[in-house]
Amino acid sequence: MGRTLNDVLNIIRENDIEIVDFKMTDIQGRWRHLSIPAERLTEDTMKYGIGFDGSNYGYAAVENSDMVFVPDLDSAVIDTFCAIPTLSMIGDVMVIGKENTPFDQYPRNVAKRANEYMKKTGIADEMIIGPEYEFYIFDGVEYDNAPNHAGYRISANQSEWETGSEANNYGFQIAHANGYHTTLPMDVNNDIRSEACLTMKDWGVRVKYHHHEVGGCGQMEIEVELDEMTKMADNTMSAKYVIKNTAVANGKTATFMPKPVVGEAGSGLHVHMLLLKDGKPLFYDENGYSSLSETALHFIGGLLIHARSLCAITNPSTNSYKRLIPGFEAPVTLAYATANRSAVIRIPAYAKSPMQKRFELRNPDATCNPYYAFAAILMAGLDGIEKKIDPHALGYGPYDGNLYELPEEVRKSLKAMPASLGEAMDELEKDHDYLTKGGVFPERLIEILLKNGRAADEHVARIPHPEEFKMYYDL
Repeated sequence: MGRTLNDVLNIIRENDIEIVDFKMTDIQGRWRHLSIPAERLTEDTMKYGIGFDGSNYGYAAVENSDMVFVPDLDSAVIDTFCAIPTLSMIGDVMVIGKENTPFDQYPRNVAKRANEYMKKTGIADEMIIGPEYEFYIFDGVEYDNAPNHAGYRISANQSEWETGSEANNYGFQIAHANGYHTTLPMDVNNDIRSEACLTMKDWGVRVKYHHHEVGGCGQMEIEVELDEMTKMADNTMSAKYVIKNTAVANGKTATFMPKPVVGEAGSGLHVHMLLLKDGKPLFYDENGYSSLSETALHFIGGLLIHARSLCAITNPSTNSYKRLIPGFEAPVTLAYATANRSAVIRIPAYAKSPMQKRFELRNPDATCNPYYAFAAILMAGLDGIEKKIDPHALGYGPYDGNLYELPEEVRKSLKAMPASLGEAMDELEKDHDYLTKGGVFPERLIEILLKNGRAADEHVARIPHPEEFKMYYDL
């Protein structure tokens, strides 16, 4: 049984809460918020919601943008990043009418519809997922883009480029691409990660572990326990909020950009997944390849056959495609395999029990809107199950060797991930029927995603790059 309004009002009284903050997700996956004095949280708030202009969130047309936000009482958490005692809640966005109805483009509503569609198919009643949060913590960042000058500068005291700095001469900088599981005193952000993890626990996010990642100039990873899909999308929004604010509170800055530093490891959002029906796992078969069931392999088939269009939603930034290149444990080849980090789909060798048997999709990154991304992943997998798509018969593997080192003739026969955001958008335009099944992704939302993605790709493509001056200025 969930929280009642009285439960939340008791939290407000017991903790001397003065402000109630409502956080809503825009089309790109950023939180926006509005706040009310605590005494204004009433039965009417729950019945009628809080009105706002949806056109500024990127999805609703200006001429039809009046919407209301209805808080989810179970999400109430004290936001310790606010100086004034504040209780934070997420919730649902509704279209105003005789009776308010869920707005079909709102990210959380899309994820809920994907779950409903899954249940209607009878295939499963629960999708369990677990993302891995990779990000960088820097001491500072500057960037500037103007018609006559452009550039950025990253400060990272722990990086190898700081070894000659008098200000940072403690002598324990981390060598290029040598940060994996490094320890103190090199791991200068250890306590920030620990602090973030403890705060995430307060926000309902169960942390599995944290560590320094490969990127020597400050790459981090926090992995969380698996949970239900929509809940995990909620958790992903909370985790990013906590990580970024914890970094700022410690005088630093955190970024989830997939490729903020040239030549260093990129940051992904690897997504582990499995399906349950009546509480029983559907992906386990002790006699199957890597102990995977036929259902699991068909789900993989759906992911791989739709992977190129999925990228428009799971990798929706121009920077995403600077990560999806060979040589950095980032997948570029459409294939599946066990314990193989060069494949788009990796089956963890350590997940052996029926309830743990799963695989991970390795191409997503955290510039995605998690509600859209997780829903799209589910819809692609369900399409594979419904159509009985056999990934082996289609030549997707399994490939248990390093895909970067396959013979040239074999590599040429394999499909690759899109090389740019524009290419991913072209794939989405051609291949999105699996997303619109059951009205999960409205056609209007697909149109907006295509328009926004192409606009971003064209905008960045028009800007001269500093490296072009080095390469071509004297020609």
